[in-house]
Amino acid sequence: MLTHIGTNTIETERLILRRFACTDGESVLRNWAGDEQVQRMYSEPVYSTPEAVRELLDKYIGAYEKPDYYRWAVIEKASGECIGQIAYFLVDSKNHFAEIEYCIGRAFQCRGYATEATKAVIAYGFAQMHLHKVQICTKTINQPSRRVIEKCGFTYEGTLRDYFYMDGEYVGRHYYSILRSEYESGTAQ
Repeated sequence: MLTHIGTNTIETERLILRRFACTDGESVLRNWAGDEQVQRMYSEPVYSTPEAVRELLDKYIGAYEKPDYYRWAVIEKASGECIGQIAYFLVDSKNHFAEIEYCIGRAFQCRGYATEATKAVIAYGFAQMHLHKVQICTKTINQPSRRVIEKCGFTYEGTLRDYFYMDGEYVGRHYYSILRSEYESGTAQ
């Protein structure tokens, strides 16, 4: 049965996943929220001013009061920088599943950080929240994200064709999932 425990700190080898704080604004703006390329792949608007980032952080921080809210700042231990975020942005309490979303700043991509953070959040979902299923999706044009998803053991479920309209063309959306039984038995792809 799904248990809501909110956003608690998770530590991995190179990362600390924790609640956002007001003091994260500068690194959030510099490392990812102000980057059009990162935000475009993440399907989010660009936050180009410190004030816009502050409003975003206020929204995130205010939501931590809810036990069914799960959003982590991805902090690189070596630098102390907020290099991205990861969340269970969709949590279905009735059907015991949640969907992960993440973004990592361009300067920190291709170092395994997204995979490390995603594996930690999957483990949190199954061990702490008692989810039945974790799902994730990516745009068909986002090959780096697809590699992360595959490294994390997700099973491909299908594609929603022409889901997004981006830069004058339609882009599909790939869906993947892991079931608790697959995760616990080690049979996840």
